Amino acid sequence: MNITIRNETPCDYKTVEQITREAFWNLYVMGCDEHYLVHIMRDHPDFISNLAFVGEVDKKIVGNIMFVRSNIADQSGNRIETVNFGPLTVLPEYQRKGIGTALIEHAKRVALENGHNIIIIEGHPKNYLKAGFKSSSDFNISDPDGKFPYGLMALELQPGAIPKGAWRYISSDLYQINPEDAHAFDDKNFPPKKREYRYTQYEFELSCRAFVE
Repeated sequence: MNITIRNETPCDYKTVEQITREAFWNLYVMGCDEHYLVHIMRDHPDFISNLAFVGEVDKKIVGNIMFVRSNIADQSGNRIETVNFGPLTVLPEYQRKGIGTALIEHAKRVALENGHNIIIIEGHPKNYLKAGFKSSSDFNISDPDGKFPYGLMALELQPGAIPKGAWRYISSDLYQINPEDAHAFDDKNFPPKKREYRYTQYEFELSCRAFVE
């Protein structure tokens, strides 16, 4: 399968929101809020526009990846800028065909070329270990409570970019969205779609409650 990866343009915005909705609908919660997150991300000061990419197959957008700025900080107040991506989207019918991996690898190269040395993500390890990510505990990067979530991972694009020490991950406040706002955005801008329970939602809940020791 030939995949073309390019920067997102304003003409792609609606399509990206639509494919994000399709990819995440009922996956982690009943319905989803990822398409609303994509919608508001572009106007947020942490958004990195030159790290927003779409993946095309036969000139059809089938996936995308977007980045925002974040930080890690130590107890002395020292901070190191990091970046994180999410949501990473691939339409269901195109999943497990290498598109997500291609988007990540392309973004890694461009991020490094633009001086970004560390990527932090929150997700399911099985999806990202093959891309070189490791548990944040391997770098002594905890959440704000000093714990090491199962799904918190880091990648050094430049070896040694994360200094020795105890670090805490500070994510962008972009991700602190109101589910009611996401629901209203969906009702206003998209055709009705049934919200229902799937086992993947409980799997997601369990992973959010899991920590590495």
